[in-house]
Amino acid sequence: MSVAILQARMSSRRLPGKVMAPILGMPMLARQIERIGRASRVQRLVVATSDRPSDDPIAGLCERIGVACFRGSLEDVLGRFTAAVRAYPADTVVRLTADCPLTDWRLIDECIALHERMNADYTSNIIERTYADGLDVEVMKRAAIEAADREASAQDEREHVTPYLYRHPERFRIVHMRQDADEAAMRWTVDNEADLDMTRAVYAALHSKNPDFDRHDVLKFLQANIRVAEMNHALG
Repeated sequence: MSVAILQARMSSRRLPGKVMAPILGMPMLARQIERIGRASRVQRLVVATSDRPSDDPIAGLCERIGVACFRGSLEDVLGRFTAAVRAYPADTVVRLTADCPLTDWRLIDECIALHERMNADYTSNIIERTYADGLDVEVMKRAAIEAADREASAQDEREHVTPYLYRHPERFRIVHMRQDADEAAMRWTVDNEADLDMTRAVYAALHSKNPDFDRHDVLKFLQANIRVAEMNHALG
């Protein structure tokens, strides 16, 4: 069984409250949840946010749309993530972040399948990147993330979830998910207003025609619409 933990918070430094920014009338977080929900290999989705009052809107959204929400430390992100895994246990854990509303559920399924086929401790497409920034997927064994939570002490290893795992390949079996095309320079994440404008333009063009649009549809659209593709280029 696999559980996807989707990290979300309101306190983004560059674009505060971005996860609740509307995209075609729905909060960005809800749009991403909608897309993750199509992944056939994810049995449960949990939004992990902080216990600070500033993140109450995230918890409220989860309640309204019927998605599990776990709340924990704002600063100790690894501790919050691992506590969410303990609350919603599964052998396979998928880590996703809420600033990726163009996430592709097919990639999530492919990464889980690769992880299980290779009997890996940690599998991702972010270390040796060939996919666009914003299509990030990390998959790990529950035992591996439990070990990281017990042993990681460096500040950046607590503020982020997985560095302890991929910094110790002598201990954990690390698998990299790659594709032949190198699209690593593309920016499909949302960190600033320009990113949000680009994402809204993609949704406006694609969603009404096909709510199931995937990364290939996004790439085709951006290649045909250079103005949109370059909206966030200067700030990337």
